[in-house]
Amino acid sequence: MATRTALQTFERDGLVFDVRDEGPGDGPVVVLLHGFPQTSASWDAVVPGLIGAGYRTLRPDQRGYSPRARPRGRRAYRARELVADVIALADQAGIERFHVIGHDWGAAVSWALGMTRPDRLLSLTALSVPHPAAFRRAMLSSTQALHSWYFGFFQIPRLPEALVGSRQGRALQANLMRSGLPAEYARRYTEHMREPGALTAAINWYRGLRPIADARPIPVTTPAMLLWGDRDPFLRRRGVLGTARYCTGPYRLEILDGVSHWIPEQAPDRIVELLLPHLAAAVG
Repeated sequence: MATRTALQTFERDGLVFDVRDEGPGDGPVVVLLHGFPQTSASWDAVVPGLIGAGYRTLRPDQRGYSPRARPRGRRAYRARELVADVIALADQAGIERFHVIGHDWGAAVSWALGMTRPDRLLSLTALSVPHPAAFRRAMLSSTQALHSWYFGFFQIPRLPEALVGSRQGRALQANLMRSGLPAEYARRYTEHMREPGALTAAINWYRGLRPIADARPIPVTTPAMLLWGDRDPFLRRRGVLGTARYCTGPYRLEILDGVSHWIPEQAPDRIVELLLPHLAAAVG
């Protein structure tokens, strides 16, 4: 097994990101991207299975979630910046190509990587969130827009922070638990969102979204897999089923019965079971 100094941080444009670097130094690299309002801790129960199979895992606290990487303004949270952060992580880790796995907003970044930087990817796995173009089609042709009402709400200045963070974060914690997130994770994420500037930075991911530009129907040629829980209260079936039309490489959809939006926290063993053959097949 090759030895190397594990990364604890990486930098880009003056921002310092925290990252957890685990597993064998000579193993294939898996980058794991969390969503809202999670942190890299969302992968705690998934990573041991990947390491046990010989993979090196890199899981950053993304832009807005790392305390020293919380730029102001919505423009700082556009897709090109989020993609460039992941490429900077890979570059500073000395990795040319890697597997990417993302959940929620992390899945959106993974799709963006597949559309714009397929040269850096070995495989792509998205949890919960369909291809952006499929999601946009679903917003216009199904009940998806009703389930995504908060996208519009988060565009309002200051009010979302006041309501979501009310009662010392208890409102956020209760909402997360109602949507299916286990209580311990809900508590941990809520505490993180109470750090100075953290909630505004996390909401800025929604404010930085450009619905037309970020939902271009660019096909993904990288081997891809989409995992979706059939009890997800936020992402509906139409976009999930529509993703296949935007994947021209090997593609697989897995629907997890009885699982909510919070797949990494609820079904880590099932994730690993599905991931290992997907990752292995992607590199032959």
